[in-house]
Amino acid sequence: MNTIEFLKGSISRRTALKSLGAAAATLATPNILRADTADTIKIGFVSPMTGPLAPFGEADSYTLDKMRALLAGGIENKGKKYNIEIISLDAQSNPNKAAEIAGNLILNEEVKLIIPASTTDINNPVADQAELYGCPSISTAAPWQAFVMPRGGAEKPFEWNYHFFWGLEDALATFVGLWKSVETNKKVGMLFPRNADGETWGNNDYGLPPTVQKEGFTTVIPSMFQPRTNDFSAQIAEYKAQECDIIGGITYPSDLKTFITQCSQQNYKPKVVTVAAALLFPSGIAAMGPLGEGMSTEVWWTPAFTFNSSLTGQTSADIAGEWESSQNRQWVQPLGYAHALWEVVIDTLKRAEDPRDRAAIRDAAKATNLNTLVGPIKFGDGPHPNICKTPIFGGQWVKGAKYPYDLKIVDNAVSKLIAPEQKLSLLNWS
Repeated sequence: MNTIEFLKGSISRRTALKSLGAAAATLATPNILRADTADTIKIGFVSPMTGPLAPFGEADSYTLDKMRALLAGGIENKGKKYNIEIISLDAQSNPNKAAEIAGNLILNEEVKLIIPASTTDINNPVADQAELYGCPSISTAAPWQAFVMPRGGAEKPFEWNYHFFWGLEDALATFVGLWKSVETNKKVGMLFPRNADGETWGNNDYGLPPTVQKEGFTTVIPSMFQPRTNDFSAQIAEYKAQECDIIGGITYPSDLKTFITQCSQQNYKPKVVTVAAALLFPSGIAAMGPLGEGMSTEVWWTPAFTFNSSLTGQTSADIAGEWESSQNRQWVQPLGYAHALWEVVIDTLKRAEDPRDRAAIRDAAKATNLNTLVGPIKFGDGPHPNICKTPIFGGQWVKGAKYPYDLKIVDNAVSKLIAPEQKLSLLNWS
């Protein structure tokens, strides 16, 4: 059962969340040294460290180690030093597990701030618990509509949740910009999973279908697929029957690999494949072999970004280079946001009237006005009171020099921060 189906079940959302929070009391607490004193600020950190969403948490764990080292001496607020205790737990790529963990951290560990890290399926259930039990949360790495709309935030703004990322409208404009730059029959096969992301991207009011239709494209929308399925035959058959030159949507890496492999096996050869989320990682592209070359996606962050870290003063190129040196592998897009998330968190704690009071931390988060590695973060001026939008570009994976594939920026219709490095090329699945 996905997050949306769970929240729309026979019991009320509030009752369900309270049940999860109560169940969390039975969870084992992490094996770490406790230091719950008046000078210690506890922070909860929930990330998909294992399971199919683990690639999105890869940069979380790496950055968390860096932050623990950086915060070893604590932080200063109004002339007073505070120790920082970070309790990090694995959501196992499971929304219900994420909610249980969050409830435990808030109710039993009494964290003063909780950070849901990476993807809608982790962000939303954790943020729901934070909102229900009055604990500030700061998050990123999911389009703001996927964070706000399924949770009723459009009708009633959140009190405790703050989120920064680009919007679905920006990603959709990027997709359309990519597709308009090449010659196709303008038939787009839509590929959506049956989860919160799929329901947001596939929404007939504000999702991908109405956006591309307004730009003169024809949409072919088969049934949504169940995440981690092993059979895309029904979707591929419909794309072939309708002669779709373009595939667009959102998937995770393992699902895209299965889909692309079966496209090849069933002799379906689209000219363009533009998919959000799954194409963020060079490892995902490499896993698809030659079929991965030429695929296109949204670009969150690259080493070419011109902003500096408010914590370390490093450039994006510095952060990427440090990752590659220590991890012995290519930089990944979520790395910039994993770092920026902690910039916002630490800045918030340093400004809070009382950094051990949840309401004071919430108020400080709301007043954030900070230049970070991914750009300026300021809540209140965005499309929603709890949201700050950040830049996005269109990119394509091409053969690389240092690594097998490089991600090149090929569209800057939404943000002019970086000029395109080349034009979009059609896939060549000969």
